[in-house]
Parts: sequence; structure tokens; C-alpha cells
Amino acid sequence: MYSVRLWSVRHARGLNNFYRGFERALTALHPLFQRVGYQRLERPVAALEHSVKGLLFDCRMCGQCVLSSTGMSCPMNCPKSLRNGPCGGVRANGNCEVRPEMKCVWYLAVDGSARIPGGAEALSRVQPAIDRRLTGKSSWLRVARERAGEIS
Repeated sequence: MYSVRLWSVRHARGLNNFYRGFERALTALHPLFQRVGYQRLERPVAALEHSVKGLLFDCRMCGQCVLSSTGMSCPMNCPKSLRNGPCGGVRANGNCEVRPEMKCVWYLAVDGSARIPGGAEALSRVQPAIDRRLTGKSSWLRVARERAGEIS
């Protein structure tokens, strides 16, 4: 799983391009999602999202995905769950102080962001604190609703 996560960061540009197209498709499907009912779709879409993002990014299903802002390195993989940059314990080789065998997710985020146009800019934006009520929910469906202007 860890090696796939590293692959995802190395291929951040392509994955980000794919996600931008996927995001447009989700937004276009908003009327259909509304007719079917977002509540009805939540469980199956969250299961699919967990499978796909779990494989590629070791997703923790926080419900507030910021992968495109962090170079395809999920900040929820940080043992300290730091969402806005590394702690003071990143080792000289870029590894985590808590899990020395693992690269710091923020070290990887900087690497992945450099591969995405506008990635360094996106990385510098402060992310809001995690809303634990959204844990386990689909961020894909949330994006569709946000882009359609239904929620902010």
C-alpha cells in the first residue's frame, strides 16, 4: 500500500488532471444525484470512493479531501494528523519522527505539489480543521453539491 501511495505522489500531475475531469463530471451529474437523492447515494459512493482512494492514497475517508492541494499526499496519513504542514520532527532524510520508516507526508506533499501546475500555491493555503461529523462520508458527493452551489 505504501509503495502505491509513493507512486501516486510521483504521478501527481496526471492524477490531478484526471481528478479535474472527474470533478466536472460529478458536477454535471448533480441534477441526477439530486433526483436519486444524495442520502441514498452516500453509502455506495462512499464505499467506492474508499476502495479507489484507499488503494491509491491510503485514504482515511475524512470526508474533506485535499489531495489536489497537497500534491496527492494525504495529510491524514500523518501520525499526528497535521493538515497544514509538517511538525518540527521531520528527520534530515525527510522521514517521519513517529514512524521513521515512512517519509513525512508533508515532505511528499511538497514533492507532489511541484509536479502540479499551481501546486505550490495550493499547498500554501491554510486548510480548515477537520469536521469529524464528515468522517466516512463521500467527499466526491460533497464536491458535486459544492460546485453546484447547493452547500458552501
